[in-house]
Amino acid sequence: MLTLFSTWGCHLCDDAQALLEHSGAAFQVVDIVDDEQAMALFRTEIPVVYGAGLLLKWPFDAAVLAEFIAAVQSAGEQGE
Repeated sequence: MLTLFSTWGCHLCDDAQALLEHSGAAFQVVDIVDDEQAMALFRTEIPVVYGAGLLLKWPFDAAVLAEFIAAVQSAGEQGE
């Protein structure tokens, strides 16, 4: 499962979430305001997508996201 690090009121985060929804990938949203460690790591970089130890930082489009999802799936299969 992917994690989208974002926060309320971030229009870029809304765009990233829409891309993830359109991709069909399973993901959860973590608001960095509610996660002290995420806030420290990503406060100036959101939106950020995380999966299988890999990070995808904004800006990205549907094609780049698809490549990232494939890399996450590959990394997950290797880790099993």
